[in-house]
Amino acid sequence: MGKARITAITALLACCAAGAAFAQESGNLGNAANDPTASITSYQFQDYYTYNFHNAPNATANRLQFRAAIPFSTGDLNHIFRITVPYQTETPGGADGWSDITIFDLVTFDRSWGRFGIGAVALLPTGSSGLSAEKWGLGPAAGFVANEPWGVWGLFNQNIFTVGGDNSRPDVDISILQPVFNYQLGNGWSVGPSEMLVTYDWENGDWASLPLGIGVNKLVPIGGNPWQFTLSYERNFKDDGVRPADTLNFTAKLLVSN
Repeated sequence: MGKARITAITALLACCAAGAAFAQESGNLGNAANDPTASITSYQFQDYYTYNFHNAPNATANRLQFRAAIPFSTGDLNHIFRITVPYQTETPGGADGWSDITIFDLVTFDRSWGRFGIGAVALLPTGSSGLSAEKWGLGPAAGFVANEPWGVWGLFNQNIFTVGGDNSRPDVDISILQPVFNYQLGNGWSVGPSEMLVTYDWENGDWASLPLGIGVNKLVPIGGNPWQFTLSYERNFKDDGVRPADTLNFTAKLLVSN
């Protein structure tokens, strides 16, 4: 009886330790999945459905998007390369097809409190006719993320300024601020803001987007790999002209250990 009891207690302690390790790993992966400066390979598939537009009551839109983030090193420097490829399946004007690709390369620096990064972002005029800015863009990118016992918080900034393209089209000169926040709820669940790309248009001297939203994330293992699924809602408070008002987003993100 004594040996059986010891064996049972040992098995119970091992299960508790494994559970605690899984919970900690889930929290770390959940934070990394929502951190644009994290050195983790990810492939995500997104669907944005805008069911309500300002000043266009019957308009709807839908965008599919693929994004890959791949860390690499040059000497002692750690980089994150990211590419975003959008495809419009529906727009208020009726057009559909590929939109412009954006890429960035961020050099990251780890610190005791978290991480910061600096780099560059580029706009490539690869979109279909009517869906492309027809401009080449380039600019700086920077951000930081702080680690906390409950999750992470920080801020990410991208800037794109026209460097070439069709002179008959308006320039693309924008700055984008994105809050980074992820609060761990346990068991693979976390909550944070929606994508919330607050955008200022330097060409027009006005805000282009003033969004506010919330997202719920769930991290689950599928086929031996961790996936994060996100459902978010976002409201854009910039309401002059025909602009998105209410958008739902579903994201499936595959995380790959480096």
